[in-house]
Amino acid sequence: MTSPSIGHVSDTARWVAVYRALESARPDALFHDELASMLAGEQGVTLGASGMLPRGARNHWPTVVRTRLVDDLVIDSLQRGCDRVINLAAGLDTRPYRLDIPAETIWYEADLPDLIAYKAARLADRRARCERVTRTVDVTDETATAEFLAEACEGARAVLVITEGLLPYLEASQVRMLSNALRRPEIRWWAQDHWSPAMLRMVNLTMGRELGSARWTFASSLNFYQDWSVETAHSIFRAAARWHRSPLVLRGWALLPDTEPGARLERSQFWCGAVRLTHSDREGRV
Repeated sequence: MTSPSIGHVSDTARWVAVYRALESARPDALFHDELASMLAGEQGVTLGASGMLPRGARNHWPTVVRTRLVDDLVIDSLQRGCDRVINLAAGLDTRPYRLDIPAETIWYEADLPDLIAYKAARLADRRARCERVTRTVDVTDETATAEFLAEACEGARAVLVITEGLLPYLEASQVRMLSNALRRPEIRWWAQDHWSPAMLRMVNLTMGRELGSARWTFASSLNFYQDWSVETAHSIFRAAARWHRSPLVLRGWALLPDTEPGARLERSQFWCGAVRLTHSDREGRV
């Protein structure tokens, strides 16, 4: 029996870097990440180029589309006055290097020690477009997370928090803890990838063996996030069809709701997308 390709959830960061490298090589790339290959490492890039990624992980279009959708949410937030970005479980993300970010923006990244050290070594001679601060934080540790957020939010007026690729690997109680911790007055937006329970079951069914110990454990309706409101929601399926990334058989899924985060979205069993939440008591504030 083939052993799982993933030994720890943090190992998925290299998969994502491989996908960004593959997308960046396309003539019609949705984004360009010149650092992705370096971060993926020679082994990761070789696997991607040879088609030898695990069976369930070969078609990388959902991750690529998610990356572009979150890119767009970041840029939109910056244009609307965001002065601080906090990326929780940042993995091998390179947005501070590749996006057009104002130099005065402060960008915090938090992750486990091994990932922080690996990334620092690989990017030692690279300069981000804004001030970038890294911290080793286990986001499942309530006290450590609260202390980190207090530091990262200090002096900020409008913070965007990103939890891309994080929540599906947590337990519901951990997501609830994080949701409560993010309800700080400095935090205006929370960007995440949202997956319905039916999508979680589908991912574990098709990629469970490759994910190993990193099988998904959390999915919910958007009603789960008490005291948060959906400001923006973009369907991965709709965007993938628009950008010609999804398989032909799934093009019909582009009809699923996109930016209408109301009852239709809540009723959709197969919805997944990039979502930006805001505090319910801060809606409409500048």
